[in-house]
Amino acid sequence: MNNLLIETSCFGIVLSLLTYWLAVQIRKRWSYSLLNPLLISAFLTIFVLYVLDIDFQTYNQGAQMITYLLTPSTVCLAIPLYKQTQVLVKHFGAIIVSLLCGCLSGLMSVMVLCILLKTSETVLYSLMPKSITTAIAIGVSELLGGHSTMTVGVVILTGIFGSMIAKTIFKVFHINHPVARGLALGNSAHAIGTAKAIEWGEIEAAMSSLSIVISGIFTVFLAPIMIRLWI
Repeated sequence: MNNLLIETSCFGIVLSLLTYWLAVQIRKRWSYSLLNPLLISAFLTIFVLYVLDIDFQTYNQGAQMITYLLTPSTVCLAIPLYKQTQVLVKHFGAIIVSLLCGCLSGLMSVMVLCILLKTSETVLYSLMPKSITTAIAIGVSELLGGHSTMTVGVVILTGIFGSMIAKTIFKVFHINHPVARGLALGNSAHAIGTAKAIEWGEIEAAMSSLSIVISGIFTVFLAPIMIRLWI
């Protein structure tokens, strides 16, 4: 099976797109927060690879084509932000302060938990950029000395978990302002959270898109500084 698929470089991307399409159809049929399309498609892909006894390298030969589109797709998030320029200017001060606090709390929580659980420094470095988009997180992880593969996995899990619990968190703490919702999603769940924000409205989508950029910049500067001060 592997030898046959090695000659078909499109297998990985076709399987990825097919499982994601199926996951979206499942989400449309049963609208539960736990049925996240990305999570479902990941399980479906793993199931297919396991049943057909296909190794990851064979699958990734075609699937890596999607990775190349990661950075351009992140840049495209500037479109909803441009449409909400007036909202950005009006709440600029609150936006910067809230994102800075969000980045600091995210980094500090990782450091404290890693120290309490006595993890290795490599694990700490890999988890530090968990709340920023993958395109930036990989660079931060490698800069600190972490494993990029572990970082990618944690970033994806963080985004999925954040988008799944966002609605409940907002309801419990009565967070109804669209700017606050968008900033929270982008700051904690990066691009996956932004996809959720797009479902709620243009303001949420714009603020979440902004959060991805600013949170990434803050993390690039703050993560190395905090590591040096702590260690």
